[in-house]
Amino acid sequence: MFRRRMVPRRGLLPTLLTLLLGSGLLGPGPLGSTAARAQELTIWHDLGDNGTKWFAAAGEAFAKTHPGVTVRAISYPTDQWFGRCIGAINTGTAPDLIYNNYERVIRIAAQTHKLMDMQPVLAKIADKDFLSADDLRVATYAGQMIILPVQRVQMAFGVRKSWLDKVGEKMPVTWDDTLRVGRKFQTEHPDGGTARVFAFALEAANPRDLIHMLDLFTFGAGLRNTLIDDAGNVVIDEPEHAKVLTEFLKVFTTYHMVPPDVVNYSFNEMYQVIEGGRAGMFRVGDWNVGKWVKPATLNGDFVVGPWPQFFADKQSAVVIGGMRGVAVPDNSPHKVLATELAAFLLGKDAQQASLNVVGAAVRKDLDVSALPPQSQEFAKPTWNLIAYDFPESVHTWYPQLEASFHKKLMAAIANPPSDWNAFIKQTAVEMRTEAKVLAAKPG
Repeated sequence: MFRRRMVPRRGLLPTLLTLLLGSGLLGPGPLGSTAARAQELTIWHDLGDNGTKWFAAAGEAFAKTHPGVTVRAISYPTDQWFGRCIGAINTGTAPDLIYNNYERVIRIAAQTHKLMDMQPVLAKIADKDFLSADDLRVATYAGQMIILPVQRVQMAFGVRKSWLDKVGEKMPVTWDDTLRVGRKFQTEHPDGGTARVFAFALEAANPRDLIHMLDLFTFGAGLRNTLIDDAGNVVIDEPEHAKVLTEFLKVFTTYHMVPPDVVNYSFNEMYQVIEGGRAGMFRVGDWNVGKWVKPATLNGDFVVGPWPQFFADKQSAVVIGGMRGVAVPDNSPHKVLATELAAFLLGKDAQQASLNVVGAAVRKDLDVSALPPQSQEFAKPTWNLIAYDFPESVHTWYPQLEASFHKKLMAAIANPPSDWNAFIKQTAVEMRTEAKVLAAKPG
């Protein structure tokens, strides 16, 4: 019995190929390239809704040169972000990219040892002259570039404008100005109410909370270093540093210019005081402006400028207090494509979206015309800028020393010493002893 040879009818083969292509069964190659390019990149961050909007805009721009690629950004509260990133990277379920402040990414690097070195990625980027030496230095940890620096974090001194008007004052310039204005804020009810208000909104609960505030006053006063210098030497008992530290601690104690429960405040609680109209002077980050110009919060009722001037021979400054950047886990599901997106975030389209939505960028060739006045001051600053020294990027043991320093300062806030100079000298001795021990530990 003869079998008849089956010959495909005209049109059947193209139809079959179409079905196979649509299902992705042909895999990579010329026929399956469209399906292969259809990838979703996931990035975890803690920038909230604004960050998610920015990554969405950057993802749309990225897709123009990477058809079929989508970007899914997921924001977690900072504490959850730490746990999720560390757990996922250590269990082989990492996202494609992670995004955060450099010191937070350092913690991920230290606890996983599974972030790729971004130096080869940076080397392939031709347009990068806008990155400063500080930008690149802070991106490095333990001899490896752990982030591409994407958003330079500027932090200015902010004051409620309506409160200044009501007490007959202008933006304070010197520390004496600041204390005078602060006392008026606390006694003249410039908010128009009867409830107690405070001169400052600060935070103190955790080491990074309290020391971060001290960093701003110290660097803003034109000094370098807060606790240790680049060589690891303790500096808090040097005369100028001691003056700033003493006045800073007196804000919590002698001057009573913060809420009594400030020792329990972290970022969220500090923001509640600011946005709730309970404090007249506060930190303003470039990322805060977009929200704080809206009626639901401060309605734009604040002015920004350099931190108070403590010394006549030193120019006060707005502080570059960190760098946000993108990192790629070694076990990123789409590692090559993830590095391409990381590099793209330094391009003009992504940087413009970053400036418009989040309020921070590193490029200098962006359009600022649509930004609120306060944002324009950050984007095209005329004030003096001074960058943190980023001790974590040089001394891996610094966070441990900072935690000990925090305990000493918290104890002094709870029970103020009768002699601040003696307290600072004794604290410096203890910090030097601990720094020596920490520096001698292997690894």
